[in-house]
Amino acid sequence: MASITQTSLRDGIWTGTVDDLEEGAEVAVFLHEEEVEFVSVNATDAGYTVSVPIPPQSLSMGVNTFVVMSGDDKIGAFTMIAGELAGDDLRAEVDLLRAELDLLKKAFRRHVRETM
Repeated sequence: MASITQTSLRDGIWTGTVDDLEEGAEVAVFLHEEEVEFVSVNATDAGYTVSVPIPPQSLSMGVNTFVVMSGDDKIGAFTMIAGELAGDDLRAEVDLLRAELDLLKKAFRRHVRETM
């Protein structure tokens, strides 16, 4: 299964490298169940580079977790925290769990809808 490794966050664009992406596979990034627009995937010698422009509305107080998906598989996630500095803050982990649960609910609802 593919996984993504963060390489940079510069000028409002988060970049990661995917090591084992199937050719022609779609990559999507979600924030609060909404798909982030203008995500790009480019082939490189080391695999694929995924670039995600950070939406301005996600830069607000609190924790925002972006979930990176390839098809129905989660290949990674990254978190933006604004406001007070947090050392080992559980808010990021809880927000990631919420984001993953939202994606599972969405997939389950689609499955139920398709099988009825």
